[in-house]
Amino acid sequence: MPKGLGHPPWTDRSGRFSLLKTVVFAGLFAPAIATFYMLMAGDYMAEPAKGVNHELGLWALRLLLLSLAITPAMQIFRLPRLILVRRMIGVAAFAYAFSHLCAYAAMENFHLGKVVSEIIARYYLAIGFAGLLLLGILTATSVDAAVRKMGTRAWARLHRTVYLVAVLAIVHYFIQSKLVVTEPTIFAGLLIWLMGYRLILWLTRPRTASRPLTLMLLALASAALTMIGEAVGYMVFTPIDAIKVFDANFTFVAGIRPGWIVLLVGVAIVGLALIRSWSAAAPARATATV
Repeated sequence: MPKGLGHPPWTDRSGRFSLLKTVVFAGLFAPAIATFYMLMAGDYMAEPAKGVNHELGLWALRLLLLSLAITPAMQIFRLPRLILVRRMIGVAAFAYAFSHLCAYAAMENFHLGKVVSEIIARYYLAIGFAGLLLLGILTATSVDAAVRKMGTRAWARLHRTVYLVAVLAIVHYFIQSKLVVTEPTIFAGLLIWLMGYRLILWLTRPRTASRPLTLMLLALASAALTMIGEAVGYMVFTPIDAIKVFDANFTFVAGIRPGWIVLLVGVAIVGLALIRSWSAAAPARATATV
């Protein structure tokens, strides 16, 4: 492999076979395969290109958030080897985002002039395209050679714009979804958690940020901000009463609202962190009882 392009996706930095990287690399193809299968099975019979477009866009956003979740997972669950797959997941997010654009072009029968004019005319498309361009820059500079050429600090500053990419992607999804915004609201809530964790990390230390109490407070804050943000969003962009939207979180008339799902994810992280801490302390307890 040419110098600077890194190692094959199934090996670690030393060139040795990595089961973790191999499994993740193979798994990243699963959404594309499943989407192709659904297309061939006729699941998108009414509007095939639109169905594929939506599915690929969803997976681009999911993988983008997953790549942002690697750092918290490494620190909270003490899994440093996850760093091996962070770049891979980020690159896959770009691949799905670019495929999302290609599927949109298919919706327009590959009339590229029409595609360009639509992106210029429709601001939610322009927002999504801006996010794609920025994600493309991050993908192109994700190789080791780019780090050496740019310098660690400049490279790190550039790649912190991945948070902006996530915001642009979620805003794009919100606007495209019109009134059915449950799923983009959940994504927004998860991004609040991810950004909140990084803020705590910046203000304190990794050990403090990973404590169960800190994580529980973060889960509660993220859920509350999701509920408030959802209500404010309806107030600003629709005639629906914001108080009724907020109250729906506690009446459950409209089912489980996004804020509760964000809270459940946060509580699950706390539970897994407690289990990890208990299992890590078990050998010490066993030694003490001998």
